Amino acid sequence: MSHGCNSCCNGDHSHMDDSPEMGVEYSLYQRIDKENLTCLNERRDGSAKEIFKPWEERLNMDKIVESDVDEELLFNIPFTGNVKLKGIIIVAPDDDSHPMRMRLFKNQPNMSFDDVHAEAVQEYELHHDPTGLLEYPTKPVSFSSVNHLTIHFPTNFGTDCTQVCYIGLRGEWTAPQRQEITIANYELRPNLSDHPNRVWDQVFHEVQ
Repeated sequence: MSHGCNSCCNGDHSHMDDSPEMGVEYSLYQRIDKENLTCLNERRDGSAKEIFKPWEERLNMDKIVESDVDEELLFNIPFTGNVKLKGIIIVAPDDDSHPMRMRLFKNQPNMSFDDVHAEAVQEYELHHDPTGLLEYPTKPVSFSSVNHLTIHFPTNFGTDCTQVCYIGLRGEWTAPQRQEITIANYELRPNLSDHPNRVWDQVFHEVQ
């Protein structure tokens, strides 16, 4: 549950209560296709998949993503269905390695750093949050139908390495709609009664 910010905060986020309900609210990590999740510029391959985890494990610093050659990180996050994304929480160390900005794109799989120069669907100035109690709400209309989410952290608070411990996603998930398959029945073996005026050999070719 969220509550209002004090006078020192900007209006781009909400403060959350540390209640058991948060574990239910932030359960979209279960709807991520982790097999195909990627993170560009991560120092250790596969580390990005580990920070999409239960709310109760958000403060576990044993699982962390670190940037490699510079401070940028780019997450490509496919979902297993359709998502109505409502909010995001970013947990990171309370130092200069914490991301300072976040940019969101939707339904553009396999984005690279060359692609992020395009206008983002939504951008945020981030605040230090080592406890995971700040939520960044999304625009409801813009993120009502998401099957792929891209998160770009272009910079941090002043060091060469960006670190992220937890990314929490809040929203609603629906299963993908299955396309109807038309089944056609083909006559593999002719019915002789349907062709009284023709003679057929054993391999079902018409004999002239």
